[in-house]
Amino acid sequence: MALKLLMAVTGLLLVAFLFAHMAGNLKIFVGAESFDHYAHWLRDLGTPLLPETWFLWIQRLGLLAAVAGHIAAATILARRARRARPVRYAHRPRVQGSYAARTMRWGGVIVVLFVIYHILDLTTGHLNPIGDKQHPYANVVADFAPERWYVTLFYVVAVVAVGLHLRHGLWSAARTLGQRTVAGERLVKAAALVLSVVLVAGYLSVPFAVTTGLVK
Repeated sequence: MALKLLMAVTGLLLVAFLFAHMAGNLKIFVGAESFDHYAHWLRDLGTPLLPETWFLWIQRLGLLAAVAGHIAAATILARRARRARPVRYAHRPRVQGSYAARTMRWGGVIVVLFVIYHILDLTTGHLNPIGDKQHPYANVVADFAPERWYVTLFYVVAVVAVGLHLRHGLWSAARTLGQRTVAGERLVKAAALVLSVVLVAGYLSVPFAVTTGLVK
């Protein structure tokens, strides 16, 4: 139960971050000045109590701990489930569940790989065509330029995987935290679907806008 609770709590923390990050990303539609100002504001957050960028690094370490805890709990629970059924069935019955539930494992791998790439691309700038920390707006525009369609495609695959992971994860977290009623389960499933669609649409709106020339 403790591991399931750890998965639920760390998952909800990561979801909160994803929506906050998405809201910041959408400032790109306001213009370069507003988007760059937001990015610089994040670096200055906490000053003068904290040195510049310290808040971001504290946040990153917290997110890293949440991701590590989430993955560790998922791995241990998966191994326990396999050990609980050591004999493979000759005719294994079809397990009911959504597509998202059946793809949680590979979806999680895609998400982890994407996070690593995303940090090297738009955080450190090592994989970005410009990599100028003083001009985040220009970095994003260069990143999703039409000729870099493969980056946009990878971004789409990763974000859709996040949406599927989120849809099933919210339902699973609700059950772990005590949700058991039929009406409550329907509400949770509906809310999970809506939140997943909003998240996917919000994140994909940026690369699509850049690729199509709406943002340039």
